Amino acid sequence: MSHFLDRLKFFSKPAESFSNGHGTVVDEDRTWENAYRQRWQHDKIVRSTHGVNCTGSCSWKVYVKNGLITWETQQTDYPRTRPDLPNHEPRGCPRGASYSWYVYSAQRVKYPMVRGRLMEMWREARKTMDPVTAWDWISQDPVRSQQYKSIRGLGGFVRATWEESNEIIAAANALTIKKYGPDRIVGFSPIPAMSMVSYASGTRYLSLIGGVALSFYDWYCDLPPASPQVWGEQTDVPESADWYNSTYLMVWGSNVPMTRTPDAHFYTEVRYKGTKTVAISPDYGEMVKFGDIWLAPKQGTDAALALAMGHVILKEFHSEGQSAYFRDYARQYTDFPMLVLLKEHNGTLVPDYFLRASHLDNNLDETNNPEWKTLVIDETTGAITAPAGSIGFRWGESGKWNLEQKAGGSGAPIVPMLSMINDSDAVTEVGFAYFGGKDASDMLLRKVPVKTIRLADGTTGLVTTVFDLTLANYGIDRGLGGENVAESYDDDVPYTPAWQEKHTGVKRADVITVARQFAENADQTRGKSMVIVGAGLNHWYHMDMTYRGIINMLMMCGCIGQSGGGWAHYVGQEKLRPQTGWTPLAFAQDWVRPMRQMNGTSFFYAHTSQWRHEKLETGDIASPSAAGGTGDLTLLDYNAKAERMGWLPSAPQLQTNPLEVAKAAAAAGQKPAAYALDQIKAGQLQFSCDDPDNPANFPRNMFVWRSNILGSSGKGHEYFLKYLLGTQNGLLSDEDDCLTPKQVKVRPAAEGKLDLLVVLDFRMSTTCLYGDVVLPTATWYEKDDLNTSDMHPFIHPLSEAVQPLWQSKSDWEIYKGIAEKFSEIGGELLGTQQDIILTPLMHDTPGELGQPFDPKDWRAGECEAIPGKTMPNMTVVERNYRDVYKKFTSIGPLLETIGNGGKGISWKTGHEVDVLRGINRTVLDEGVSKGQPRLDTAIDAAEMILSLAPETNGHVAVKAWAALSSITGRDHTHLALPREHDSIRFRDVQAQPRKIISSPTWSGLESEEVSYTAGYTNVHELIPWRTLTGRQQFYQDHLWMRDFGEGLCVYKPAINTKTTEALLGTKPNGNKELALNFLTPHQKWGIHSTYSDNLRMLTLSRGGPHVWLSETDAQAAGIVDNDWIEVFNVNGSLTARAIVSQRIPAGMTMMYHAQEKIINVPGAEMTGKRGGIHNSVTRAVPKPTHMIGGYAQLAYGFNYYGTVGSNRDEFVLVRKMNKVDWLEGPLQEQGA
Repeated sequence: MSHFLDRLKFFSKPAESFSNGHGTVVDEDRTWENAYRQRWQHDKIVRSTHGVNCTGSCSWKVYVKNGLITWETQQTDYPRTRPDLPNHEPRGCPRGASYSWYVYSAQRVKYPMVRGRLMEMWREARKTMDPVTAWDWISQDPVRSQQYKSIRGLGGFVRATWEESNEIIAAANALTIKKYGPDRIVGFSPIPAMSMVSYASGTRYLSLIGGVALSFYDWYCDLPPASPQVWGEQTDVPESADWYNSTYLMVWGSNVPMTRTPDAHFYTEVRYKGTKTVAISPDYGEMVKFGDIWLAPKQGTDAALALAMGHVILKEFHSEGQSAYFRDYARQYTDFPMLVLLKEHNGTLVPDYFLRASHLDNNLDETNNPEWKTLVIDETTGAITAPAGSIGFRWGESGKWNLEQKAGGSGAPIVPMLSMINDSDAVTEVGFAYFGGKDASDMLLRKVPVKTIRLADGTTGLVTTVFDLTLANYGIDRGLGGENVAESYDDDVPYTPAWQEKHTGVKRADVITVARQFAENADQTRGKSMVIVGAGLNHWYHMDMTYRGIINMLMMCGCIGQSGGGWAHYVGQEKLRPQTGWTPLAFAQDWVRPMRQMNGTSFFYAHTSQWRHEKLETGDIASPSAAGGTGDLTLLDYNAKAERMGWLPSAPQLQTNPLEVAKAAAAAGQKPAAYALDQIKAGQLQFSCDDPDNPANFPRNMFVWRSNILGSSGKGHEYFLKYLLGTQNGLLSDEDDCLTPKQVKVRPAAEGKLDLLVVLDFRMSTTCLYGDVVLPTATWYEKDDLNTSDMHPFIHPLSEAVQPLWQSKSDWEIYKGIAEKFSEIGGELLGTQQDIILTPLMHDTPGELGQPFDPKDWRAGECEAIPGKTMPNMTVVERNYRDVYKKFTSIGPLLETIGNGGKGISWKTGHEVDVLRGINRTVLDEGVSKGQPRLDTAIDAAEMILSLAPETNGHVAVKAWAALSSITGRDHTHLALPREHDSIRFRDVQAQPRKIISSPTWSGLESEEVSYTAGYTNVHELIPWRTLTGRQQFYQDHLWMRDFGEGLCVYKPAINTKTTEALLGTKPNGNKELALNFLTPHQKWGIHSTYSDNLRMLTLSRGGPHVWLSETDAQAAGIVDNDWIEVFNVNGSLTARAIVSQRIPAGMTMMYHAQEKIINVPGAEMTGKRGGIHNSVTRAVPKPTHMIGGYAQLAYGFNYYGTVGSNRDEFVLVRKMNKVDWLEGPLQEQGA
């Protein structure tokens, strides 16, 4: 209807007024209001979430109108909690509420794209060559390959078809396998829990072709190594609702309201029921305003603070005043009663190994694994005995791996002795390493009660308990005399409140008060004191010392395994709840075992050549009691040694193509594994880690999906650009000033190692800009998937609200297409091959019983090279490359013939696979997959996960608990029997989030009576921790742990990365340069790099990269708020706006994590290149103690244990920019 006449005013009546002229009666047209009304109309609501690794795992309503996504709001239908506990909802944050902007934004990757120079050469070659020959012609020619590698990151993409893109990828993969080996193809994707099927799609493809999945949790430095060290568990923590059950809550280095927004209400609500909250942070973070007490230690000194609190707890509740609850808890659930041998080093006694059954005559009558059975003294009889539960009882026998206080052999009741102070043969001085500075000796001598025992070899030895060693280590005065112990808290003795004050700046009175309140509360409530920790602590080089200091407090107070108490570490959405259902899908374990997996930190450290610029000498972090030669090796030497000994994985694995090794074995008439072993012993077959810059050992093809590694997690960003990608970079370091490896071959530096970088993303991220092939993936509102988190006990979906837009596809469909093209191209080229796979001595397998005492290196001639014992396992796998697609799209037979399992237990799954034949239908086509359940769609893959996982299938849960019961000798099936007939399907979670089922994969319970908390089943079901002793461990007795002074928890200051001195004043711009500690916490206006380019978030924030400075430092450098500043060191340079704030203490600067260089970034004065990102000034520095393997809980597991990518020890130079150059001139290619 036309409203033209309505706009004619000539004949209209005068408007009537009312309210003394304040109102007017009008009858004008108001149809314009309909635009606002219709804005909120919708045709349907679809449940989905955001796969963004924020740990929130929030369920959202996605509104769709006329096939378009219009908006989103929070779902509010989570299953309710019990009446005395707040509900989990509402969940969400402003970042998630802005996601729909991405779906139709200009940032969207809409079509497959290929780097223009590469596509030009490809199309030319394909006129006359087959795909593999064409890729060979391009990638293996130094001149042609340099043409596209050197312009990575400089734009120049052209649109391609899916057919062209898949053909390039398949040809590159096929040639790489043929020429170099399948382990030169790697893939990086993080955090499966945020979108399980999407992750699995890429790793399933890689596993089927023999490629390598790179770990991420350790590379992100989200992995807390202290958790595997103490508990044998990667990370298991309370759900956020359990915060509400706490009666004393510390928030230590975790900015809960900002980075855990959906769960912060539990933190604020618990205060209303009287819980005291303590905030510990060097800056005034958002969590501080909710604290009753704020402790502000100098950044990086938290271990000193934790040790001082431990000193108070030990003195008042374990030594002078004794809590019956604490002592009973420590006796049964920790290693405090375990006996430790003492040995002499340069005239001083120092702690040695745990006393084992094998140390005593006749192995103390223990015939199975006596080297792995730790010992205690029974208070009742005075006899030394092997209590049940140590790792020696886990493997090779059944029914004795439990925490009952009984002797493992006889089954007789025992009372383990905690201390020898009232029953010792002597009191002697024991040396404890000290790293805190020149205020004390580097070896502190403290008195310890000991007993003399006769050893199996006829000699005598001295032993004491872990409890007695711990009290001496903390400097507790027990009336034994000697120096270096504290009579009062005011004594300046290492680890007292007075001592910590000069290191942390925290008043000793506040430390005493908080420690005393924390312990008193735990004593009165049986463990309801909790510590929430996060990246603020875990991203330092010696993060495990800080974490162990805090965990020690919790163990001393009996908090672990008690609802409302314990250790709550939240960094990364690591909790993949249906893990054992997901694993066979993700790593193709239904078709082939084992798969190739690689520790991400070690991989990137080696192949981005960050080791070439290493300045940290291992001698600087070693103990004064270390074995000779400990400080002689570089970090790369240690890493290569660990790989050769089977402690860490390697990628690539052997210098020779593993397919060629198998062929050579056949020609020699030997089995491939035996032939490879002979060749390794003879020195004819080399490990790739011994020569990382040999072109034969380069990684050649890399897939990146669900990740923005170059714009977010890539510590040493400029090293990636220079060495891995071979493109323009801002690296300022001179490798001539750095350490040279002793055992690893050093060649001239190689640049541009990767022949092909394939990136899948829905937005044009930094990683996409450096990619060679960029594939458009569906957004989180355009695909079906599954999502879980640590923060709540539910599983819920990502759902396809609309079909993928433009030419985008889901990750599952993308990799399915690549698999199909590879089967066509690679199948013809490669056919059927035998592949030799090397795997490390894995945790939760018998392989973790490697070398029980001093580790011997076969390369050095110290022992025999024995696969699975002193070196990696060797397995031969047959691959028919013609069948990759058929196997990708079906469930293989191994789940029926071998079964499934996880974390050291297994069960049969034939019934579940048969059920999947009905749910997913069966393959009808002839071939290897005929009759197997189908995996055509992402929903099929999700159904596989849900059907196989004990967390989502009650029948499987009962089988899993029964399998564990046979090992522990105790019945645990009652934990799952009430939900035995529950079976969660994909459509169920689309209807409503579903609470998972209790499973032995995890150490807590899913119950209506108790909130999930880690360690609950260990304490209440007497299931051992998966450690050497079977208990929580204060003491780590591996030789490398002791050589680096970390057998017991100590304070180690931040390392000196030596990154600023060489540049200070070398390229002045007229402004003052300040050296500041550089921190990268998580931000408020983005989740990692996602949302940071979202217009809504840019509008709410500064609208580009920014760095926080203290008012003191800013004034000293002549910087005012919003000035452009440059931040640089030898690793590179970045530009940003300055935010000057009172919240920041002097001496530190913060740049929120994952601010990319794609929005509002000028050139850097130091490099002449565009800006840089937060990781342009960082570099990964691995730690030798994280390389240990084959030793009970200190054994490799994918994302479980291994080197981590710390970055907070870095220092930078900060100055105001003199000239802001936006680099708007003609593009200059590298070398032009």
